Amino acid sequence: MKQIKILGPGCPKCKATYTNVLEALKKTNIEANVEKIEDIEEMMKYNVLTTPVLMIDNEIKVKGRIAQINEIIELLNK
Repeated sequence: MKQIKILGPGCPKCKATYTNVLEALKKTNIEANVEKIEDIEEMMKYNVLTTPVLMIDNEIKVKGRIAQINEIIELLNK
């Protein structure tokens, strides 16, 4: 099962990325554990300054912008 984390303080871009991840998972039928991290101290552990951040299996895939559904699907299938 894939591990997906969305890091961000709850801004509109972070919420859009989270929604897009859920939509991508629905379209691909891929099972994943999705975690939304909004706590600043927790985010600092990942050493990121720009949000939102999309992590798949503990690897940063997209940061500083909204990850689009098709892009997420492509990343999940790699």
